[in-house]
Formats: sequence, structure tokens, C-alpha cells
Amino acid sequence: MKTIPVLLLLMLLVSAGCATAPRGEELADMTAAHLDEPEWIRNGEPIIFEAAEWFPTDEVENLLGSEVYAAGTFRGLPFFIEKTDVRPFERLYTRFAVNRYRAYEQ
Repeated sequence: MKTIPVLLLLMLLVSAGCATAPRGEELADMTAAHLDEPEWIRNGEPIIFEAAEWFPTDEVENLLGSEVYAAGTFRGLPFFIEKTDVRPFERLYTRFAVNRYRAYEQ
């Protein structure tokens, strides 16, 4: 009789660990997002925008798609500016993952 509560407790502990594991889609974003970036970004090469060089930083910001707008395309990759930013722009962004954008500075 005492083994049933112990087994129940063990089953609860095992299943509780599974409840906090990331879903497959989230796990894919966390592990492979940096691999989706072009090599030129990982090598620190700049985006040329308005006759200025914008270099990638290590900062990745959480921004909603409604908070940025597409400002152009460089090497086939769209880049964005925050909707609240005005000229001279402080930062550019490329999409890193879902709602995650890599920051670029002059």
C-alpha cells in the first residue's frame, strides 16, 4: 500500500519536468537562430545605408513586428528601423529570430 503513493509521487515529479521544457519551435529558435544569419553578419561586416556603415553588435533586442518598419534590403536581407526613431537614426536591426532583432550601430 505504501508503494502506490511513492510511485504516484515519482510519476508527478517526472511529468513536472516535461511541463517546463520548451516546445520544438521555441527550441529550434534558441539553438539554430544564430546559424540562420548570413556569414557576413557573423564576420562583423557592415550594412551600408545612407552612405554610412552600420556594424552589427552583440545586442539582440526583443521587438514586435509592429514596433519596426522595413527600411531597405542589403545583400538580400531586409533591415529595419524602430518606428519611434527619427533621423539621424540611432540603430538599424536585422531579424534574428521571432520578435528578436540584432542591433547595428555606426
